[in-house]
Amino acid sequence: MKNNDISPDGPVVVWFRKDLRLDDNHALDAAAGSGRPVIPIYIREPKESGNGPLGAAQAWWLHHSLEAQAKALADLGSRLILRTGAPDHVLAELTVETGASAIYWNRRYDPNGIAVDGPLKEALGAKGLEVKSFAGQLLHEPSRLKTGSGTHYRVYTPFWRALETSGEPDEPLDPPARLLAPQSWPAGEKLVDWNLLPRRPDWAKTFLEIWTPGEAAALERLHTFIEDSLSGYRTNRDRPAADGTSRLSPHLAMGEISPARIWHATRRLKHVPPEDMITFRKELVWRDFSYHLLFHNPDLATANLNRRYDGFGWITDDAAFERWTKGTTGYPVVDAGMRQLWRHGTMHNRVRMIAASFLIKDLLIDWRLGEAWFRDTLVDADPASNAASWQWVAGSGADASPFFRVFNPVLQGEKFDPDGDYVKTFVPELKDLPAKFIHRPFEAPESVLNAAGISLGRTYPRPLVDHAKARIRALAAYSKIKDEA
Repeated sequence: MKNNDISPDGPVVVWFRKDLRLDDNHALDAAAGSGRPVIPIYIREPKESGNGPLGAAQAWWLHHSLEAQAKALADLGSRLILRTGAPDHVLAELTVETGASAIYWNRRYDPNGIAVDGPLKEALGAKGLEVKSFAGQLLHEPSRLKTGSGTHYRVYTPFWRALETSGEPDEPLDPPARLLAPQSWPAGEKLVDWNLLPRRPDWAKTFLEIWTPGEAAALERLHTFIEDSLSGYRTNRDRPAADGTSRLSPHLAMGEISPARIWHATRRLKHVPPEDMITFRKELVWRDFSYHLLFHNPDLATANLNRRYDGFGWITDDAAFERWTKGTTGYPVVDAGMRQLWRHGTMHNRVRMIAASFLIKDLLIDWRLGEAWFRDTLVDADPASNAASWQWVAGSGADASPFFRVFNPVLQGEKFDPDGDYVKTFVPELKDLPAKFIHRPFEAPESVLNAAGISLGRTYPRPLVDHAKARIRALAAYSKIKDEA
């Protein structure tokens, strides 16, 4: 039933979700341009909705991101209202309290978000409210690009070509210069009461060694990356010891920067070779591709895209899984990655593939367990990219790496961390080992180990598995489902 008392001149509620920015925020821009008062709100939705932070690490990021967003809004003479509850109840109450006549938000594309937003938009509209949703979280809407036969893409390269040739993304919008405040502000909750930060113990205290959440930090990081690291990106992005990646993924995951802003920042750069710019853009588009897959396959995080893998013979080994999570597998590059994950809430992308391959193929542990662990421990946890990437390594996903491609953790370490600088940073017990043995301490002579102060099995673990034998076991397991197909 429509509420006939709603004034068309009432305030506009802007519902922030994972779009905690002022720049290139289509919902905020439309609200500011309406000439009406603007009431920004962030809702802590029920856990079962799945629309909050994906894990404990991202909850830490969300706390600091909300702090930064509140400050940025305050600088415009506005406020960020915090409320807890189901969005339909919270928003309905807020419109009654404030006389708001419109609710704007930017669309989200994960299954839980779609399940909430679709019915909510209809219900609020039925009450006589103006409800608008906007694009801008992806370079292109996930339903827009289709194959020649009218289906969705399952292979990345043609998806990239279709996106690249479909026209430039919209020009990013500048942040509003001001926001008109309502006559009175509704009450809100205190961020500290949400208990998003770990306390006892504060396992996230080392995150601040490398991270500064918030929109301002995201824009600064983009500028620094383009000026200092984009040139050479094609090669350096695979070197975990180098500062060769953009480190924008957690900012993107929380919406502190838009992909369109990043895309347009890479245009007409005379100091950057075209191959570096294209390689970087392809990484950005992988995020779009992942959401394209998730949009069309809502169970991407739990079900094999290639159903043949439903019969794969996974092994349950809790002790081995725990050693993987703690970075005590006995393979230095894997251990360095897992310890970096615990220390900084991130892991270099090349090492993510190595660590994932080790769990899936050396240990034959179900990729879904790894996906869940990354969700909880990554500050850049993303429902689409995380699931799509784990399925890619497992061989069960779209355009996946074949299962029989088994990364050798020793050779991968020697190729991409030849001097062992990355390993020495995160596995300091190996710091005095010569580069020749840094990725294979189990082959070092006793005299070399003694000189480096290493006792295998005591100060550093022996390998959890023999990689050569584990590879044979993995290929045998794969051959069974291949033969049954």
